[in-house]
This record gives sequence, C-alpha cells and structure tokens, in this order.
Amino acid sequence: MSKKSKNILVLDYGMGNVGSIINMLRYIDASADVATHPEDLVSAHGIIFPGVGHFDRAMENLTRSGMADALQHAVKKQALPVLGICLGMQLMCKSSEEGIVSGFGLVDAHVRRFNMPFDSDLRVPHMGWNNVLVQRKGTILGDSIDIPERYYFVHSYYVSCQHDEDVIGCTNYGSDFVSAFQHENITGVQFHPEKSHKYGMQIFRNFVKSLV
Repeated sequence: MSKKSKNILVLDYGMGNVGSIINMLRYIDASADVATHPEDLVSAHGIIFPGVGHFDRAMENLTRSGMADALQHAVKKQALPVLGICLGMQLMCKSSEEGIVSGFGLVDAHVRRFNMPFDSDLRVPHMGWNNVLVQRKGTILGDSIDIPERYYFVHSYYVSCQHDEDVIGCTNYGSDFVSAFQHENITGVQFHPEKSHKYGMQIFRNFVKSLV
C-alpha cells in the first residue's frame, strides 16, 4: 500500500488545531482529511486526535456528537492506529484533575496538574520549546535515545502512566513527566508536532510509515 492510499483522518470536534495538522500532513504528501461525523471514521487507516482546551468540555463535545463511541470502536474493535496530541493524548487516559468526567480509559494513566513551589521560577502553563528524551526505540519518536529532540509545548496538565512500558518519551519541567506514550495501537504526545517544525514533521512521517 502506498503512502498516498493510507487515509488519515483528523478529528474535528471544535477543540483542536486541525488546519495546521492537515497542512503539515499534506506537505509530507500524506492523504489527510477532516472527520466531523462518526461515520467518517469508517474509511480511516489512521486517526489523529488533537485537542486544545478543557478536559470535561472536550469529552462532552465528543460524546454529544457521537464521535466518542465511533473513536472507541475504531481504536478498540478495528485496532486502528491513533495519535493523540496534547489534550487528545490526555483524553485517552482514565481521568484528569482538570475535571470530573472520565476519559476514554484506552491507556492506564491519569492526568495531573503541574504544582510548582511558590518560589519556583517555572510558570504554569508549561509553554515553549523543551527536550524530549526517548525511552524506547522503534516508536513514533524514532531511535535517538542519546540525543534529545525539541518540541513545542503548551499545557498545564501532564500524563502520569501506571506502567513504565507505556512510556516512550520524557521531558523535564521542574521534574520529569511523560511527554509521549504508546500502548498497542495507541500513541500520545503532549507536545504539538504541528508547531514543532522539522521535529514535528518527522513525528507525522513516522506515524504515516507505521500504518499498514
């Protein structure tokens, strides 16, 4: 199957940087479309799940539109590869300290809020460029374990995985946190690859290459 035939759908539920992601995917010659209805996911070979904003509101939007059930079916029943970005990564976890609504629970992980000491120079949200240290080779992050790559972050909450084997990337902001995970066909990155120039472009290339 050629790269062009691997149809990637980017979920649009009113809370994601969809346009920038579509533009970058098309720039690397990947077939990409926007999914706005549950039935759109039927034709996907891979799904990108972006998100910016509040955890509870995002889950409510997805549930109300029917996209939540469609995503669960695509990921769990059809085993389609999914890449969650920022809030999209967090929504695949079980819960978040940002709200009271349960997440998808696709990964055994919870979302915590950064709690910096009062006298810390570090501010919340964590915003700007930071390093990601690869924890496991052969993933969407590539194999550069000894050479951290830089990505663009904007977030006040971070993922805490219950199982070390799910962690594929870590970043330090006051202390180490999970900046990328992978569990079976589910991958999540806390940073924004669509804002991370050549490094983010390679993330999308790696995702496209992983599709079958």
